[in-house]
Amino acid sequence: MTTFSAAAPSPPARATALDLGEFVSASPSSFHAVAETARRLEEAGFTELAETAPWEAAEVTGDRFVIRDGSLIAWSTPDGVDTGTPWRIVGSHTDSPGLKLKPNPQLGAEGLAQVGVEIYGGPLLNSWLDRELRLAGRLALADGTTTLVATPGILRVPQLAVHLDRAVNKDGLQLDPQRHLQPILGYGPLDVREVLAAEAGVAQADIVGFDVVTVDSQAPALFGAHEEFLASGRLDNLTSVHAEALALITVAGSPRSAGSDPIAMMVANDHEEVGSASRSGAAGPFLEDVLVRMHAALGGDEASRRRLLASSMVLSADAGHAAHPNYPERHDPVTRPRLGEGPMLKINAQQRYATDAVGIAAFAAACEAAEVPYQQFVSNNAMPCGSTIGPITATRLGMTTIDVGITLLSMHSAREMCASADPLLLQQACAAFLRG
Repeated sequence: MTTFSAAAPSPPARATALDLGEFVSASPSSFHAVAETARRLEEAGFTELAETAPWEAAEVTGDRFVIRDGSLIAWSTPDGVDTGTPWRIVGSHTDSPGLKLKPNPQLGAEGLAQVGVEIYGGPLLNSWLDRELRLAGRLALADGTTTLVATPGILRVPQLAVHLDRAVNKDGLQLDPQRHLQPILGYGPLDVREVLAAEAGVAQADIVGFDVVTVDSQAPALFGAHEEFLASGRLDNLTSVHAEALALITVAGSPRSAGSDPIAMMVANDHEEVGSASRSGAAGPFLEDVLVRMHAALGGDEASRRRLLASSMVLSADAGHAAHPNYPERHDPVTRPRLGEGPMLKINAQQRYATDAVGIAAFAAACEAAEVPYQQFVSNNAMPCGSTIGPITATRLGMTTIDVGITLLSMHSAREMCASADPLLLQQACAAFLRG
C-alpha cells in the first residue's frame, strides 16, 4: 500500500479543500447542493434532460444530467456507446442531519419570537446550540412553481446558563428535543414565513409549502498549525458529492471509447439521513428509472440490461469515522483509520456496508491507478455502525457495490472536520474508478 505523510496539504490539495468549502457554502440544503452541482456540470458542457421528456439515443449519449427534487444523476458516455457498455457509478447523498422547519412554525415565549423545528436524521443536538443558524431549502408557490431560499444567520438556540443548571458539567447536558431546541428569531410576534418570503422575493400568501432546514452560518475554514484541517458544516456528505462531480467532469474531459471504457455516472441522492425511503432517495426508483430509460434509448431490452447490471459497479462514497484521539476505546483496536491518510474502505460483516472482496480489489486497483493511498474501516464490535446508500443500491440493482469515504471527526455535528488533503485524494480515486 502506498505510504503517505500527513503534513501541510500540497497546493492542489489545499485548492481542492478551499473549493470544497465554496461548494458547501453554496449548498446549504439538498436542493441548493443539486443546483450548485448542476451549475458546475453545465459550465463543463453537460446538458440537462427533463424526466418528463422522451429520451432517444441522441439525448442519452454525451454528457447529461437529470434532477429529481434534491437528487441529481449525471453521466458521460464514451464514444461508440451501445447496449453492451457497462456503468461505473459513484453515489453519495445531498442531505445532512439537523433541524427542519415544521409546517406551522410560529412560536413565541417571554416576548421572543421562536421557530418550530423537528429533528432531521441523527444530529449531535448539543452542537446546534449557541451558534447562528441559516434557513435554507425550497418554497412551493401557489402557481405550481418552486424557488430556492437561503437566509443569513437569523436564528439561535441559546443554551441554559450554568448558573441555572449547576450539574450540567457533572451529569451531562440533557436536551428535550421539543422544549429545548426551538430557535429564537427575534422579538415577537414574528412569523418566519414572512422572513422567507422576503428573502426569496415572493409574496408570503403565495407560499403553500416548504422544505426548509437549518444550517450553520459560519463559513468553512482551514485550520491547524499548517492548515492541515478543514472545518465546515455538511461535510457528511458534501465531501462525496463534490468529489464525484469533479471526478465526473475530469473523466468527461478525456478521450474514451466504448470498447474499453464504461459509462461514467454520478448519483447524489437525498434523504439518506432518514433512511432513503423517498422518491428521490436511494431506496426509491430514481437511479433505476434513469438506467432503464438510458438502456432502452440505446436499443436494449430487459434481458440485456440485466446482464449489463451484473457487469457494472457502484462506489458508494459517504464520509466515515476517523479514530478519535480522546476516545480511542470506541474504535477497533487494530483497524484505525486516520485523518489525512486517504479514503477508506468501509467493511461490515452485517452488510451495513456493501463492500466485499471483489469490491475491495476493484477499489484497490482504482487507488493504485490514481496513486492514492487508502485505508480500511471496521467498527468496534460493541459499537454498531451506521449504514449508507451502498447496501440499498446493491439490493435494488444487484450491482457489485463498494462503500468508501473520507475520514471525519465530529460527524453529525453542526460543524465537522476533515483533513485538507483528503478531498483531493477521494476525487482522484473516484475518477480512476469511473474510468474503469
